[in-house]
Amino acid sequence: MTADLWTWALPLALMLGAGLASGFAAGLFGIGGGFVVVPVLFIMLPLLGGTPESLAHVAIGTSLATILVTSLRSVQAHARRGAVDFALLKAWAPWIVLGVAAGVLLAARVSGAMLALIFGAGVAIMALHFLFPILANRHLRDELPGGLARVGIAGGIGAFSSLLGIGGGTIAIIVMTLCGKDIHRAIATASGVGFLIAVPGTLGFIAIGLGAPDLPSGSLGYINLPATLAIVSTSIISAPWGAATAHRLPAAVLRPVFGLYLLFVAFTMVRNGLGG
Repeated sequence: MTADLWTWALPLALMLGAGLASGFAAGLFGIGGGFVVVPVLFIMLPLLGGTPESLAHVAIGTSLATILVTSLRSVQAHARRGAVDFALLKAWAPWIVLGVAAGVLLAARVSGAMLALIFGAGVAIMALHFLFPILANRHLRDELPGGLARVGIAGGIGAFSSLLGIGGGTIAIIVMTLCGKDIHRAIATASGVGFLIAVPGTLGFIAIGLGAPDLPSGSLGYINLPATLAIVSTSIISAPWGAATAHRLPAAVLRPVFGLYLLFVAFTMVRNGLGG
């Protein structure tokens, strides 16, 4: 019994810490916590057993499961203030879901090493956005595009985010602000985008992982349930701390610090994917 307790002690501590960090980052930058959660899961999940081949898939899937809960709480809070553009979410929803489905199907067909490389490359792109925010305060048009452009934008956000285990908030906010949306309304609406990504993404990673051999203890498909519960329980607490900090510290300092963190994560994940 004591041995079992100590077996779970370190993973539990890491999961609770990841939840605190991801919630803080979400409140600080208006993004999902996947950039924080996925790297920690790469460290923690081997302690729960399973094979290295399943590691990336479980990390990505579990991150999406945590975003499902945290994004729902976030969009409810923003909706009470009337800040969520539900008309936009309704217009984007079917294409986001189709994009997520495509991303999940692709994830089912690539190796764990390749998925780690995809995550590392995606994080590197996001790091450049935080380090060199050339799109900040830019205004390209007064409204979001419709037609095939809408399909491409929403579907692309869904596919990209499902492969990385993120809520797509950073990309959605960039798109909305470039097209004339107020930043506060964009952040609020992006939380709804995260929910639209997380629901089919979570279900998809459960489905493609059912029957997979040698998964970490407590996994349902490619979703690790203990990790999900632990991360969600603390991220809900820390998100308001991040929001409060964002109002006290200058963005000029915060953005490059987070960008450097993302570069470190990208390097680590690429190295992992290459077998280093």
